Amino acid sequence: MASILDGPALWPAQAHLPSVIGRQIVIERGEGSYVYTSDGRRLFDGTAGLWHANIGHSHPELAQAAHEQMLRLETYHTFNRFANDKALALAERLAGIAPIERAKVILNSGGSDAIDVACKLARRHWHREGRPSKTVILSREFAYHGLHAYGTSIAGLDFNREGYGSDSLVPETARISLNDAEQVADTIMRIGPDRIAAMVTEPVQGTGGVNPPAPGYLQALQRLCRTHDILLIVDEVITGFGRTGTMFASERYGLEPDLVTFAKGVTSGYVPLGGVLIHPRIWEPFYVDSPATPVFRHGSTYAGHATAAAVALRNLDILERDQLLSRVTELEAILDRELPALRDRNPAVSEVRSAGLLGAVTVAGHLSAERIADSLIDMGFISRPLRGNSLQISPPFITTNDELVSFVRAIDDAVGNAHQA
Repeated sequence: MASILDGPALWPAQAHLPSVIGRQIVIERGEGSYVYTSDGRRLFDGTAGLWHANIGHSHPELAQAAHEQMLRLETYHTFNRFANDKALALAERLAGIAPIERAKVILNSGGSDAIDVACKLARRHWHREGRPSKTVILSREFAYHGLHAYGTSIAGLDFNREGYGSDSLVPETARISLNDAEQVADTIMRIGPDRIAAMVTEPVQGTGGVNPPAPGYLQALQRLCRTHDILLIVDEVITGFGRTGTMFASERYGLEPDLVTFAKGVTSGYVPLGGVLIHPRIWEPFYVDSPATPVFRHGSTYAGHATAAAVALRNLDILERDQLLSRVTELEAILDRELPALRDRNPAVSEVRSAGLLGAVTVAGHLSAERIADSLIDMGFISRPLRGNSLQISPPFITTNDELVSFVRAIDDAVGNAHQA
């Protein structure tokens, strides 16, 4: 009998390996809102990959943008005096649409990179301000901010912090309440505002279960940050570039962040790219014309990668030209109608949540969201189990009304079948 030790060389991410090896679904190609497996199945991509395939799969314009750029210049680094024209152009474009006036832009390779940079920059800011005791980074219960050292340390999902020798790889972190601003205020006073560098929040939590904010909660966090001299870092890796119907969810919720992290939707996942948008009060001291001006030591080989930037620019063109943010608003109305109806008619559904084109269906505790997601594959739909025994809904922006309705009703059927089994 074959052993899983003889399986593929690729180590899958976030996987209990004995449960996965031998059951992997190999995706060979994609088209629009669908992907195709090596064994010939056509699956509706109800998760847009990992929340990123906003304009759909295999868009010829993005392939052409990468092809043209690689023939001209694959990339050149952006260290010290060097830059490349596409990185410069993308930074200007992003600054023009950012939820921060006069933003500067640091580019890198993805969302986890961006979180590391933002948290380091927050601490560097306070050190430069002469307040080096401000080192603690706050993050919310059930938060997910990638899996680099900082993202692991500020995770609000405890299982992502376990097994590394202590509670956190970076010890100066603490968790705050998911939606109770009074408890957050108490936590700040218990730790001490003079020790806290920044607070990180997703506007709508993704991996933590698609948790929209309680009314007024994000605004209360912003007030607490202003009152106590704490930087507000808004993690828009999932929500940025239209997922909630505005270019950034900060606009939807009336936030004025100090730092914004982004990735995923900036290229619709076609190439790895991420970065940080930075408020003038943080970047200006690093631009003062003086030999004493400090250097923020950051950067990686692929920061500002020219081909990635060219793809991002074309992706932003498509979002605007095809009015895909308006399309998200139209699809949100369908989720707002279909999800409550699903909850009301299916006794095995305990809760539904949505914001923009982000949704989740929580199933009763005697059922397994993971097994239901497996059964949805057999029905031709991809969902994904999330924290809290929930199923993810986040298809591409190009999804049709009928496809979205069919996806929700497939979830209804899959949950119902599991409940009756």
